Amino acid sequence: MLTTKQKVYLRSLAQTEKPIFQIGKDGLSENLIETVKNGIRKRELIKISVLKNSDEDLRELAFDLARLSGSEVVQVIGRQIVLYKRAKEPRILLP
Repeated sequence: MLTTKQKVYLRSLAQTEKPIFQIGKDGLSENLIETVKNGIRKRELIKISVLKNSDEDLRELAFDLARLSGSEVVQVIGRQIVLYKRAKEPRILLP
């Protein structure tokens, strides 16, 4: 569980990141979930863009994706979701 201070720090790091995945009208597919798992394993912190043609509620989508990928929601802002999962050998040192 991330503290507020840690979330603030991760949000600041995520500001400069570009989204590496997009969620469209298909929503959460098995392929997308596996891709997110792999991406988060390599990067620890990822940003996902949700396209306008997606009918799903953004917050619900973020928490479902976090649960299915074993990560934590750092932020949902606009149409973007930021997820974090600590690696076994972390590259991001949390405060």
